[in-house]
Amino acid sequence: MTTAETVPADPRVVVLAGGLSHERDVSLRSGRRVAQLLRDAGLTVEVRDLDAGLLPYLRENRPDVVVPLVHGSTGEDGSIRGLLELLDIPYVGSTSGPCRLASRKPVAKAIVAAAGVATPAFVTLPRGLFHEIGSASVLSTAVAGLSLPLVVKPEDGGSALGVSVVERAEDLPDAMVACFSYGNAALVERAVVGTEVAVSVVETAEGPVALPPVEIVTDGPYDYDARYNAGRTEYFVPARLDAAAAQAACDAAVAAHRALGLRDLSRTDLVVDAAGTPWFLDMNVAPGMTETSLYPQAAQAWAAQGGPSFTELLVGLVRTAAARA
Repeated sequence: MTTAETVPADPRVVVLAGGLSHERDVSLRSGRRVAQLLRDAGLTVEVRDLDAGLLPYLRENRPDVVVPLVHGSTGEDGSIRGLLELLDIPYVGSTSGPCRLASRKPVAKAIVAAAGVATPAFVTLPRGLFHEIGSASVLSTAVAGLSLPLVVKPEDGGSALGVSVVERAEDLPDAMVACFSYGNAALVERAVVGTEVAVSVVETAEGPVALPPVEIVTDGPYDYDARYNAGRTEYFVPARLDAAAAQAACDAAVAAHRALGLRDLSRTDLVVDAAGTPWFLDMNVAPGMTETSLYPQAAQAWAAQGGPSFTELLVGLVRTAAARA
């Protein structure tokens, strides 16, 4: 049993990055960056990919803590974390059960809505349903019931892969095809007009704390290219919201984090409408950590307000995880 008193002064860390999802490149970039920051802080760090040698390696060379930074379904659906739990190796981030809930967008929306956080009306459409009752009637019902414009996205996964904004009913079939390229079920939700923000959360000794909201402004959709290639997106940190709306966004992110039973860190994607109401869109249990990612930007803004540096935040999370059984 590991206790705070027995945590090594220099815990040996394994960062998991890569995998075979569509987000492999982003995961590798996140992993390399976090690994370097932890090394700069004096920790012993190794980056490992997901492959056939991973579990034997972890059994034979037990690290003090693992930092899972694998994105996409296998990285965020709790499966990797469940294996780490079977190996009894401490790790940074939420446990496997809450990850399973958070990674399924319809499930996460239902849980967060039950906690009192607004989320756009939606319907979940598995691929098989179209074969059973016909695509034309399914799509016309979605348009009539939810109203245009709509957002179509895969039920799980991230980085806006397979996501489309649909303003005309005739464009919905193509959006569904694009969505099904990344998964077997689509979430179709009513689009909310407003300011797009991301609110990162970190666990402290006093509980979960929201970092300054990051406002996202693009010259088009906030898609994969806009997220990870410089020049497509402009960020404002803190977000250009009035004090009441900013606080509401932070409160919504913390409420979602708690409602889903998450641990250590998370990032909530929201749209704040003209009335100042934050609308929950998605929860991220393994936020990106690249140079253009939202979580590091929020952490740096928090540091400018007197909080710990991003590196200190990461080291704190690692030491907290290493102190767990």
